[in-house]
Amino acid sequence: MQMSENGLGLLQQWEGFKLQVYKDSAGFPTIGVGHLLTKPELASGEIVIGGAPVQYAGGLTDQQTLDLLAQDVKPAEQAVNTGVKAPLNQNQFDALVSFTFNVGVGAFQSSTLLKVLNQQQYDEVPAQLLRWTRAGGQVVQGLVNRRENEIKLWNDPV
Repeated sequence: MQMSENGLGLLQQWEGFKLQVYKDSAGFPTIGVGHLLTKPELASGEIVIGGAPVQYAGGLTDQQTLDLLAQDVKPAEQAVNTGVKAPLNQNQFDALVSFTFNVGVGAFQSSTLLKVLNQQQYDEVPAQLLRWTRAGGQVVQGLVNRRENEIKLWNDPV
């Protein structure tokens, strides 16, 4: 499966759509739609988008930001596609990709959320999502809001 246009739109809402570098809720330099800048990107001042290096100091264009999002969401899609053995509808898939995009592939793969989902305990997923509301050791209201939105999406039949 792939994240739907609706899911990508929600991801942009939840992550933000910022053409300039900003600090995320944990204080890390980020650009676009939740693209955490890596050490090599910070050192070079470039992000590789679609195979081509792009200078980001002056900001990204809307199209570059969308292309970067499409590139960045692929590992989260792949992690959900390979990790989840239970059947999913599109909204459930989109909610899990959003979650994985936010917490990281490794965290998703080792999560209790994935374990209970693969036991087809669908009703346990919302409570598992709500366990992921901290950044820098502190509960962050933005993450609480995001998890609640992911839960609404999870619970919304297609």
